[in-house]
Amino acid sequence: MVKKYSELYRETRKALLPIDGPHQAGATARELLQLASGKSAAELLADGEKFADASVCNALEAYVQRMEKGEPLAYILGEWEFYGLKLFVTPDVLIPRDDTVAVTEIAIRQALFLDPNPRILDLCTGSGCIGLAIASRVKDAKVTLADLSREALAVAKKNVTLHHMTGRVSCVQADAMADPPSFLGQFDMIVSNPPYIDAKDMQTLEISVRDFEPHMALSGGEDGLDFYRSITEKYRQNLKPGGYLCYEFGEDQGDSVCQILAANGFAVRQRVKDYNGTERAVIAQYCAEE
Repeated sequence: MVKKYSELYRETRKALLPIDGPHQAGATARELLQLASGKSAAELLADGEKFADASVCNALEAYVQRMEKGEPLAYILGEWEFYGLKLFVTPDVLIPRDDTVAVTEIAIRQALFLDPNPRILDLCTGSGCIGLAIASRVKDAKVTLADLSREALAVAKKNVTLHHMTGRVSCVQADAMADPPSFLGQFDMIVSNPPYIDAKDMQTLEISVRDFEPHMALSGGEDGLDFYRSITEKYRQNLKPGGYLCYEFGEDQGDSVCQILAANGFAVRQRVKDYNGTERAVIAQYCAEE
């Protein structure tokens, strides 16, 4: 049964209220209707009293059903915005979140004061969101995006191409839990949002995370700190003396992460909170002996 676009919007918003709540349901309904119809928001407004094709109605119904099963909007849309950049995303990578702005901003602020043409490594890069955000603000930076997952690297490569950064941003496979590849060389800064959810919390994740986002990018071991131990110990050799290591971490993990850094020759320079007031990131400087 065909319906008017305005009718489709109202019905979709109503269906999404139990999922997204009154403040977000309308925006989500518009995005899904845009996706189903191929029309812009302005076109949908102008065409509100026109009838949509049956194919549009069917596609929109399927999108709503996916939302009702807990699938995140970002995976349905196939894209998400982070730090002003529209990024291609799939279930092979975590959805970029506002939490990650904290480590991104602290890295950008320091990177602007590094030597010219700094080399920066984004380890456990996923979609490439942190590294690409840094490259977009630090115009002379040479950024390497690294991840163990080939599928994640394929997504990151698409985002590098999407934002025309192939001249300054490269993608390599690297395991944060193993010795770094010999070809990596040294960097002025390493930034990472590694897996940090502990074993207990992995059992109580929301459905949208547990059933749809990659567990490989979430699980940080029994206490959630496995990747911090490994990266700090193994990848410090890839930092120039005086170089910086920036981490995102989970709630209440700040003290433990800073202890790991201090035990490996790093001096903590700053700890920062995210938009919700939760401590979320740290920047530390490598004080290796000459």
